[in-house]
Amino acid sequence: MPKKILAVDDERHIVRLVQVNLQRAGYEVVTAYDGKEALEKVEAEHPDMVILDVMMPYMDGFEVLKQLRKNPSTRELPVIMLTAKAQDQDVLQGWTTGADCYLIKPFNPLELISFVKRIFSSLESSDDNILDLG
Repeated sequence: MPKKILAVDDERHIVRLVQVNLQRAGYEVVTAYDGKEALEKVEAEHPDMVILDVMMPYMDGFEVLKQLRKNPSTRELPVIMLTAKAQDQDVLQGWTTGADCYLIKPFNPLELISFVKRIFSSLESSDDNILDLG
């Protein structure tokens, strides 16, 4: 069963670019176009990862990330920030808010897929290291 990834960006062409490349790499992709819709889709779709823009209507990506990290059921959900916000303070805010990766637009789709695979691989290897004492 393929991993499900939520792609969130208010620019539809960016969502489409992310969606097509992730689908080619074998992932299932669901989409959202603003921060409020992103939180609704996380609740409804239970994705395995979120790829999240920062500058969006209704709620920016940093606020979405804060909400995800506050919720016990989504606290560990991997989030890749994919944004044009490239200032040092923006990158720092992404990391301190809990992003697993921070990619700057314009981006290379192959680099994005590489980070997605690396995050999933690291999660799987950490799951393998958990002892089952039951």
